[in-house]
Amino acid sequence: MQSKLSGWSKAYLIIVFIILYAPILFLVMYSFSKGNTMSNFHGFTFDHYQTLFHDPRLIQIVLDTLIVALLSSLFATIIGTAGALGVYETRHRAIRQTVLSLNNILMVSPDVIIGASFLIFFTMLGLRLGFISVLLSHIAFSIPIVVLLVLPKLNEMNASMIDAAADLGANPWQTLTRVILPAIMPGIFSGFFMAVTYSLDDFAVTFFVTGNGFSTLSVEIYSRARQGVDLEINALSALWFLVSLLLIAGYYFLEQYNQGRKTKNRQQVEAVIK
Repeated sequence: MQSKLSGWSKAYLIIVFIILYAPILFLVMYSFSKGNTMSNFHGFTFDHYQTLFHDPRLIQIVLDTLIVALLSSLFATIIGTAGALGVYETRHRAIRQTVLSLNNILMVSPDVIIGASFLIFFTMLGLRLGFISVLLSHIAFSIPIVVLLVLPKLNEMNASMIDAAADLGANPWQTLTRVILPAIMPGIFSGFFMAVTYSLDDFAVTFFVTGNGFSTLSVEIYSRARQGVDLEINALSALWFLVSLLLIAGYYFLEQYNQGRKTKNRQQVEAVIK
């Protein structure tokens, strides 16, 4: 009976992966077509990629997208880590749960609601829509992601290390930089990578807060796709998909490295005890 369930589970997973990845592979395949439509494959070529790399406006949009993603992730990681530390130090259970609930609201709220809220907020402040509005929005929706990834590492941390550091004469800054931050560094890196991924992939929020003269890649792809089928979009989407895969692979290997280092440290401690 268990083998039957296992067989059905594998078949279900295969079907799900086919449904998810078949359209992407279809898009990537036609990025190498000599034709200008996706009706038929007219032969292999790199012409669309050459056109892509000779488009200065698109290259600038790619650079702007990367700058927004890296800057917003950096600020969100700093603020989110500080927020996770604040939640960790909060001993009142009701306040702690309230703060976590407020943090999780941005995670479950529809992107359209968040984008419209930011648009109204920036309009009320009189802030011109563009790079700054997009950057602030990406920082805001990335902070909860960092908090949720850093907080479990804080909870896993041995609290006796903090007490030991205090007994040895360490001040709060030394305890933070030499004890707490090294212990939760895997969570910080994970939060940063996830924030970068969310920023690169975001469309709905960015669509509301971007203005004339500034655009991100997701908004640009949407705008070009509305004008008609252009296989340059396929080439661009294929490259962006590759970048996402590299980020995910980097995150995976980082997790594997941290897990291996944790296992090695545990084995060394057990060897010393024995």
